[in-house]
Amino acid sequence: MWMGNEGGNLPLYICLCNALTDRKVKQAVTEAGTLRPGEVYAACGCRAQCGQCVKAVVALVRDHVRNQGEAQLQGAD
Repeated sequence: MWMGNEGGNLPLYICLCNALTDRKVKQAVTEAGTLRPGEVYAACGCRAQCGQCVKAVVALVRDHVRNQGEAQLQGAD
């Protein structure tokens, strides 16, 4: 039976070559302030191998930054 990741409790692997998860990417963006894929990989202690994950990393960084901005705006009330 497939349980899925509906609650977001499980890490989602973004890069299989480096075992890089969505949590690690978000942590790199938050803690190191990285926005470029190369900076994200470096902050995670790795580098792109096959390159298949780069688009997913870029999308995840953009979503995370957008969500952080919205959260800050909501707290400004």
